[in-house]
Amino acid sequence: MGVGLEIRFLGFLGGRVAYAVSGQGPPLVAPAWWVSHLELDWQDGPFRSFWETVSEGHALVRYDGPGVGMSDREVAPEALTLDSEVALLSALLDELALERVTLIGGSSGGCAAVVFAARFPERVDRLLLYGAYADGQSIASAALREAIVATVRSHWGLGSRVLADIFLGEVDSAALERFARYQRAAASAKTAATLLELIYDNDVRAELEHVRAPTVVVHRRGDRAIPYAQGRTLAAAIPGAALVPLEGSAHLAWAGDAGSVARAVRSFLSPHVETVRVGGEPADVLLSAREREVLALVANGLSDREVAEQLVLSEHTVHRHVANIRHKLGRSSRTAAVAEATRLGLL
Repeated sequence: MGVGLEIRFLGFLGGRVAYAVSGQGPPLVAPAWWVSHLELDWQDGPFRSFWETVSEGHALVRYDGPGVGMSDREVAPEALTLDSEVALLSALLDELALERVTLIGGSSGGCAAVVFAARFPERVDRLLLYGAYADGQSIASAALREAIVATVRSHWGLGSRVLADIFLGEVDSAALERFARYQRAAASAKTAATLLELIYDNDVRAELEHVRAPTVVVHRRGDRAIPYAQGRTLAAAIPGAALVPLEGSAHLAWAGDAGSVARAVRSFLSPHVETVRVGGEPADVLLSAREREVLALVANGLSDREVAEQLVLSEHTVHRHVANIRHKLGRSSRTAAVAEATRLGLL
């Protein structure tokens, strides 16, 4: 993919929504995040590098939601709801004549991805969730949620700096100021506050059990915007989902150790074949039944002690099983072993 970006527009609820398609291959669709700006995003080196790495061999579809970025800034209230986000995703896939896609739902975009996958299982090949959540009110206390929204609405300069600090993790003051300016360029104070309220009001817990697409949940343990516990809840509630925990405090995938996020995503996006072989052995018999049982619990974020308690084994036995799993999969860490097992279809 080159640096240039061709931006198009889709009519939606009386306004125009900006979208872009980059690259060629199977469609990889990223539902809109809280605020975004197609043009400014693609001019940002770390952002572009992350998405070019993740989407290699795919046609990447991104779009700015109503009221932000390059979409029309004046929008009707009914355009800023979760149901409208799902309707927009459906309309865009229809516009591009995409019958079946892989969804990569990051942060608040994960809610739209989950609902779409649950309601239209025939259109979703795979579901990848990063830094996502199911219940917005459990992200933070009511007092903190109200304070953040009020600050954004009344003093967007200060509010954008507060959010930059939450989203970026450990970075210098110059990076914080750049991202604060970016947010102010991407949305007005009024729209940003309204969308924040939507994020906190989102509740997709009832949809999780209806997701049928193979799913992986990637979440940083120190995420300061969406706590790690939210990712664990998602993985535990979606049938067959795997959790890939990563280190780091940045919420944005392209901030901090972006390479670890990209590798986890690429492992999931790697083409699946009917019989995957590792060292000449079919992947589905590579691990014993007990090892796969242990691996499934590890993928859900359980420690050796927690796995031992659940399976009524000694912690030493579980530790040995985990070591054997890592050896058989050729991976040096638990996280990498989970990602490889997901790629091989063992989870």
